[in-house]
Amino acid sequence: MAPELIGLLGVALLLLFIAIRMWIGVAMGLVGFLGLILLRNIDNALVSLAEVPFAQINSYTLTVVPMFAMMGMIIAESRIGKDLFHACNTWIGAKRGGLAHATAVASGGIGAVCGSHMVATVILSKIALPEMKHFKYNDSFAAACVVSGAPLSILLPPSIPLIVYGIITEQPIGNLFIAGVIPGIIFLLALNVVIFFVMKRHPEYGPRGNTTTFKEKLSAIWKVLPVVILFVLVFGGIYTGTFTTTESGAIGSAGAIIISVSYKTLNGKKFLIALRETAVTVGMLFGLLLGTYIFIRFITLSQLPAYISSFMIGLDAPMPVLMLVLAAIYIVMAMFMPEIPLIILTVPILFPALMAVGFDPIWFGIYTVIIMSLGSFTPPVGMLVFILSGLSGVPVPKLFRACVPFISVDLFMILIISIFPQLVTWLPSRMA
Repeated sequence: MAPELIGLLGVALLLLFIAIRMWIGVAMGLVGFLGLILLRNIDNALVSLAEVPFAQINSYTLTVVPMFAMMGMIIAESRIGKDLFHACNTWIGAKRGGLAHATAVASGGIGAVCGSHMVATVILSKIALPEMKHFKYNDSFAAACVVSGAPLSILLPPSIPLIVYGIITEQPIGNLFIAGVIPGIIFLLALNVVIFFVMKRHPEYGPRGNTTTFKEKLSAIWKVLPVVILFVLVFGGIYTGTFTTTESGAIGSAGAIIISVSYKTLNGKKFLIALRETAVTVGMLFGLLLGTYIFIRFITLSQLPAYISSFMIGLDAPMPVLMLVLAAIYIVMAMFMPEIPLIILTVPILFPALMAVGFDPIWFGIYTVIIMSLGSFTPPVGMLVFILSGLSGVPVPKLFRACVPFISVDLFMILIISIFPQLVTWLPSRMA
């Protein structure tokens, strides 16, 4: 049997295992092991099973994962997220629809210190939804604002999906973080533009909030200023080359702890919860990576990526057509699968082929994350919509309808970075 066919059958078997709800790390490891037996022999497969995962996991680069994961968990357990939302609300919440705009801006701030759109969705739902309910905002519109802003958490640094993408593709994680900054800012601006037009059409969706004095505004800014300084320090250090990505993560974690303790928003119990959640997250990611590296070994030996590369080059299709096909694949898959397993499943197969036809690896990482964020709240099975429906009590069909205007933000981002890839690649190219 041809190696390429064995590789294709391995992918089909992997999809079957995932369909019957086998944990993806185990599924990839098992398929990789069986494939190595077919391509080589049982002894070679056992040697690979023993050596490959350790050789890949035993890497200084991977220490970035627990550092930024801990930073996000500390933020989640403290009041920092609530203070960010309060600061945004104090400045812009008084006008009609102001709380919706504050939610969008706060989603950017929380995303910049969280790294996971599911965590950000939970944090924002606990903070923003009660406030909007108090001011009699339309329930579905309020929930849609939370869902639509959550993707900023996987676009702005420190994005856990971008970390995983960088590890698998061996791309500099610091470059990927910085590459998401300009698209993240554009995304945030576009999100507020959509909210503005929704409010123009349905002013009853968002009544005015309480007015605040200039002193109250300054006080709110003062509370979040240390977090802003920490963000600038961490990612400014990456951009200038002052710190490595791992060192920046360590500084971010330590800074988050110091800020939370000094503001008395983190006690011993919450700190232990943050440590436990960090351990669970890191263990899950490393477990996924263990299976992934065995699967990558198998898929590389099968020559399937090389075959796909040759096939795509032979098609001689224009780049926009390839982008459209890629977008369709990821949007559909992201409806059913969280972003990290999706990256782990698809990138080892598609990455070599896409690089062969001229895709920029940093650009492709940001493009992939934006597309996955769209799939996470696109009908009929957007995962974030189901999560927030359970948290908010808004029926799923009603929430999907409310999300329709916000889908245009992701589509706009996909279009604009496709036409102007420099929006992604310019900042990383200027790094020290």
